[in-house]
Amino acid sequence: MRRVPFQMAAGFAALCISCAATAQPYPSKTIRIIVPVQPGGGLDPQARLLGKKFQDSMGQSVVIENRPGAGSMIGTEQVARSPADGYTLLCAAASLASGVSLYRKLSFDLQKDLMPVSQLSSNAQFLIVHPSLPATSLKEFIALARKQAGKLNAASGGTGTANHLVLEMFKQRAGFLATHVPYKGSGPATIALMSGEVDFSFAGAITMIPHLRSGKVRGLAVTSPTPSRLAPGLPPLASLYPGFESVNWYGIFTPAATPVAIVNKLSTEIAAAIKSPEMRDFMMKEGADPVASTPQEFAAYFRSEVERYAVVIRTANIRAE
Repeated sequence: MRRVPFQMAAGFAALCISCAATAQPYPSKTIRIIVPVQPGGGLDPQARLLGKKFQDSMGQSVVIENRPGAGSMIGTEQVARSPADGYTLLCAAASLASGVSLYRKLSFDLQKDLMPVSQLSSNAQFLIVHPSLPATSLKEFIALARKQAGKLNAASGGTGTANHLVLEMFKQRAGFLATHVPYKGSGPATIALMSGEVDFSFAGAITMIPHLRSGKVRGLAVTSPTPSRLAPGLPPLASLYPGFESVNWYGIFTPAATPVAIVNKLSTEIAAAIKSPEMRDFMMKEGADPVASTPQEFAAYFRSEVERYAVVIRTANIRAE
């Protein structure tokens, strides 16, 4: 057997001891949370609140970086290609699940290159119509839409957005035609509805509730499986179409090869942050329901969302702009 010189063996041992001594428990440096959209809206402030809670509990700086563009795919790709060490996180919305089917020429894989950590919150959408529309209930609206045979116009925040996909899902389940009119964001879509430029739309609580209460729009239904606490009189679409669900959610992802111990720690930190009065109060004010899930629960939910929207996108032949 070949003998290793004593000096070489001693040097190797010293190197191992040095590496072990310099190993730091996670986290030992600044954490970045990438938000793949512009500042504002619902995603960005939740990410910033979470970052603040991380700083308080883990004792390390947290930087929020907005990387918008390409339907949130620019920021998402940045995370997917980052080192899998827990120091670059993605705060994403439900549109990530639809992106799997919408964007077929990505240079990365949304499912294989990202690992779900935890869902943060869930936000129902509402079916709203212009007050002049002769329908005051969900059943009346469906009857009218079928009778009009494609003559009603429906606004969305853009092709492939959450309110566009729920519109297509609704049309498919209820069996009627309507003309889709995409706008550059939910704000312009809601303005178009209030002005009577379009007949109906789907919108989130923070966009819809003030106008619903002022009478500028009429609410007919909610997309969550159960009634919303913000508008308890509106029936869920699932009451007519069992299994119907299309909510806007926010969640945290890491690069796929991130060590399980780090993913579990992040999930535990998120659960603790969501229990804080500051985060819960903010979410409730925004019309969102706080959620804290394990990585396994969130991964299963994400897969189900991918499958749900794949059917809608394929049936409606939707392509990303």
